Amino acid sequence: MKNTYLIMPENPSLLLYKMVKATTSNTNTILIKNVNNLPDLRNKKIVFAVQLNNAGFNIELSKIFTKLWNRGKDALSGSTGVVLTHSHNELFTKTSAQNIIFHANQLGCRFPGRPLVEATGSLCNLLTMQKVVNKPLENVCLKMCESLGKRLIKDNPKLLKNPKILVLHSSNHKTSNTLMLWDMVKKHLRGYQISEIHIENGTVRDCIGCPYTMCKHYSKQERCFYGGIMVEEVYPAVLEADAIIWICPNYNDAISANLTAVINRLTALFRKTKFYNKTLFGIIVSGNSGSDALAKQLISALNINKTFRLPPYFCIMATANDKGAILKVPNIEEKAKAFAENIKKEIKA
Repeated sequence: MKNTYLIMPENPSLLLYKMVKATTSNTNTILIKNVNNLPDLRNKKIVFAVQLNNAGFNIELSKIFTKLWNRGKDALSGSTGVVLTHSHNELFTKTSAQNIIFHANQLGCRFPGRPLVEATGSLCNLLTMQKVVNKPLENVCLKMCESLGKRLIKDNPKLLKNPKILVLHSSNHKTSNTLMLWDMVKKHLRGYQISEIHIENGTVRDCIGCPYTMCKHYSKQERCFYGGIMVEEVYPAVLEADAIIWICPNYNDAISANLTAVINRLTALFRKTKFYNKTLFGIIVSGNSGSDALAKQLISALNINKTFRLPPYFCIMATANDKGAILKVPNIEEKAKAFAENIKKEIKA
């Protein structure tokens, strides 16, 4: 029986305990409660099970991550993780998971698509899934945990030969520091099949939340009610791609409106086709600060919600404000080359 390393700091609720039991029922579980018994966590299967207090914190988990960061950026290299969160109110389960996944990923941990089961105080976050499973909400939660545990154990993606890479951006080549950084990366990816789509202003209408049955109807045809570039170019390119690189300049600590609209409109395609075998990468440049805020948005929207696989060190982040300032960032060429090498190693399925 394989070992699973369970990071469960502080005292779990009865529900979180049940969630853990459902997730780890087919493995030998090694419990980690605090920094005093923190083993080498490289090349491991890891379950982060986090009980949140009323303010949305788990203090001991912060200490664990601090110790891992002090070990170096390879502290979780080769490992695969999933996350369970429980709150006694309706807040914090998703944002805490974003933080966990971001920090672990920066330390070398990969995550399969949809790596999170969250339980809010009322379990109302599971009402949509209940329509599919048709069981009491707690049973829905535990069923999802059981499925997640099985996917964690089975997750062993293999490197793809001749992968196809799709690059999505909405920036101007003449002025964008983010596209300049992509150009630095791209020159180390010669020989790879790369296609780029520029999402121009006004070409993508945002999703307005069509009724489920209508969205499902169009998804069966790999289409969307609003059509346009999404249906004509983006949907076919996403279906064909093995990896997608999102080029994200920081606009007010958020992904640009055009790319956000693309993410939202992927829902129609997602209803028919899940993206577990597609790898997510990001290139993020901020004028002042906040690149991690965008990285967490990509994680939440595309890894947690839309099932894209999250490879270790999935994004490169930099700070550059004035036009061309990215060229003056210390060691940026070396960082771009290292990111390109990581892309080559991590397009897997």
